[in-house]
Amino acid sequence: MQNALYYIYHQYIACLNRQGWSELGEFVADDVVHNGRPLGLRGYREMLKRDFREIPDLHFDVELMVVDEGRVASRLMFECSPTGTFLGLAVNGKRVAFAENAIYEFRDRKIAEVWSVIDKAAIEAQLL
Repeated sequence: MQNALYYIYHQYIACLNRQGWSELGEFVADDVVHNGRPLGLRGYREMLKRDFREIPDLHFDVELMVVDEGRVASRLMFECSPTGTFLGLAVNGKRVAFAENAIYEFRDRKIAEVWSVIDKAAIEAQLL
């Protein structure tokens, strides 16, 4: 199962990077929960679409990944230029680099729950 999750997760990240929204259901459960909020597949898709609208050059880069039975933990790296306000910070198109640490729980080979935290302090330091 661990090797399968490694492959599935990388395919999921590739799907995000190409904005393959019609394929997202291949990787994400219909009743997915994100940071304790039950979004469902539709809400999860809309959250990601909004991220790409607000960050046109968004690209997910897996820096670190650990696979355990039924779970994936990853450190995602980003170098991008959010338009306007991002995480309550006036980024306004400035290029920033930051990490997101995320844990994914899989059910039936699909992402059922996600816990993620973005390193907001790293962005704040770049805006000084």
